[in-house]
Amino acid sequence: MPEPPSALMPVRLDTGEQRTPAILFGPETARPAAVLVLLAPSSDARDAEAEVILIRRVDRGGHHSGDVALPGGRLEVGDLNLAAAALREAAEEVGLDPVAAGVRVVGELETFWIPISDYRVTPVLAIAARRPDLTPSPDEVEAIIRAPLAAFLPDALIELVDTEISGFPLRFGAYPTNGLRVWGATARILGQLGAIVGRD
Repeated sequence: MPEPPSALMPVRLDTGEQRTPAILFGPETARPAAVLVLLAPSSDARDAEAEVILIRRVDRGGHHSGDVALPGGRLEVGDLNLAAAALREAAEEVGLDPVAAGVRVVGELETFWIPISDYRVTPVLAIAARRPDLTPSPDEVEAIIRAPLAAFLPDALIELVDTEISGFPLRFGAYPTNGLRVWGATARILGQLGAIVGRD
């Protein structure tokens, strides 16, 4: 699969060290998880634009709190596979009814490892035939974001952000959309999706 844009990868401003742009699979012992990359029709029936369903997590001060993310979570007992886990989590977090929306799972993007939380995450790609009615779970989701797919295509704007994380000065790329910044693992997933969609 194509790699996401290298501009999304963090660079340490004090050393110039950049993480590899490859999506890392991580150790087999990491906890399995899945996120749902759901493409859905826009609200305007005259518009052929597709939307990506994102969430802004409730900020509890922990890892990934307050971040823009894809619906998803860890594989649980009873989940038949990673796709089932991603759909279950989307139902819990945003009230997705896959039958009502005509959701069809079409495949997976590259699995990657999040070292800080030790999850081995598989993005599950799905397409909705109809625009889903969604409601955020107040315990987990601050807002539902319907971002245009065009925001993540190869020619999309990537903003460079300078910040400090865990005491290290970093610069990373982020996709601006809907008044927010999409960065980190979510940006890399969507950057890979954009590279696939944008191929000739």
